[in-house]
Amino acid sequence: MAHRVYGELMRYAHDLKTERKMHLQEGRKAQQYLDMCWKQMDNSKKKFERECREAEKAQQSYERLDNDTNATKADVEKAKQQLNLRTHMADENKNEYAAQLQNFNGEQHKHFYVVIPQIYKQLQEMDERRTIKLSECYRGFADSERKVIPIISKCLEGMILAAKSVDERRDSQMVVDSFKSGFEPPGDFPFEDYSQHIYRTISDGTISASKQESGKVDAKTTVGKAKGKLWLFGKKPKPQSPPLTPTSLFTSSTPNGSQFLTFSIEPVHYCMNEIKTGKPRIPSFRSLKRGGPALEDFSHLPPEQRRKKLQQRIDELNRELQKESDQKEALNKMKDVYEKNPQMGDPGSLQPKLAETMNNIDRLRMEIHKNEAWLSEVESKTGGRGDRRHSSDINHLVTQGRESPEGSYTDDANQEVRGPPQQHGHHSEFDDEFEDDDPLPAIGHCKAIYPFDGHNEGTLAMKEGEVLYIIEEDKGDGWTRARRQNGEEGYVPTSYIDVTLEKNSKGAVTYI
Repeated sequence: MAHRVYGELMRYAHDLKTERKMHLQEGRKAQQYLDMCWKQMDNSKKKFERECREAEKAQQSYERLDNDTNATKADVEKAKQQLNLRTHMADENKNEYAAQLQNFNGEQHKHFYVVIPQIYKQLQEMDERRTIKLSECYRGFADSERKVIPIISKCLEGMILAAKSVDERRDSQMVVDSFKSGFEPPGDFPFEDYSQHIYRTISDGTISASKQESGKVDAKTTVGKAKGKLWLFGKKPKPQSPPLTPTSLFTSSTPNGSQFLTFSIEPVHYCMNEIKTGKPRIPSFRSLKRGGPALEDFSHLPPEQRRKKLQQRIDELNRELQKESDQKEALNKMKDVYEKNPQMGDPGSLQPKLAETMNNIDRLRMEIHKNEAWLSEVESKTGGRGDRRHSSDINHLVTQGRESPEGSYTDDANQEVRGPPQQHGHHSEFDDEFEDDDPLPAIGHCKAIYPFDGHNEGTLAMKEGEVLYIIEEDKGDGWTRARRQNGEEGYVPTSYIDVTLEKNSKGAVTYI
């Protein structure tokens, strides 16, 4: 359609414009020539009129002198000569005027009966050719549309089938699997007995004091675990309960001699305050997309996402190991052939390649072993937390393992700082970590000054000179969020682009 219809129409329109301009120019030349003939005829007419008046004056002067008895013969003769001269000049101008008039009438007849009709005929023929060309283009347009209608119908049928095959449960399960964190929900709160000091006896107090050291909870462990919790729906209200002192497991007696148990707990309100108001130290998903630092063992990710990443890396390493093993086997076979047939090649030339392949195999095996160890650690910890969830209330807050501040699970309390360094401007509540479903509006555009590969997750590759839409400005970290015309989004270095923001742009998004 673009070549046979649009392109042909553009070329033909240009030719028609040139031809029409030529015909109009011919009409203007014919009109100018007719105007020139009319001016010549009009000049000769005015000259003839003027000479006739002069001849009439000379005749009147001659008659007056001829009738005057006092006039001399010389004066009469002179007036007669003047009359003859004027009469002769009038006759010459008359002849010239007659010739110019005849010529003008002929040119005018030719102009209105030959030249102009010919020009109009040419314009008419040109317009008829234009009409024929338009009809051909209409047919070509219709033929092109008719050819693609089956393809369009097939595409529409495919869209209908795809719409009918939508499985909302499967789609939602894919979203759950993609963002599943693996964090353990908080357990039940133990009963807090405020009446224990009423029935406490001296002997009970002694027992309590003897067991207080063994039942005491490590406050740092509880606080560290609480800080790893994230809440999807924003910050919870901060409780205003008065501070409590930690107590231990003891046996108390009532005045009638019966005994009951109370439980060793950390101050519940303190733990809740840490859960509800503690600033999560996990880097935001947005900072990860911008190519922020990521640990080799993926400990900066939630447990479930960490397990998926480790499994994915192990699968990739196994594929690479299989390739290296196949290459090693092929090299050994080639070496055997060279040893049996030296004329085909030198076996020693394959030794460097074999050594390099062996080194790659050893390296890949070490990497697989290391990642499998991390994967086993994650799986054991995520499986063990389900058992601890149903443990007794006595050990409810005394955790055997710990979650690191970045969401990964570890037994060592000293590993809480092993996560990546905190990034300025990326600490936000859990509800800010998820992107909106609707695409953000463009607030400007940019042009790539330098090319960018965009190997990191969440970044957008671009070529030099490529124009992108700006949907989020740089917030001081050196990255700007951009989008292509096809809808692909990602972060690009601010120093690599020339940004032009639209004034009074609606929908500008600012993250705090």
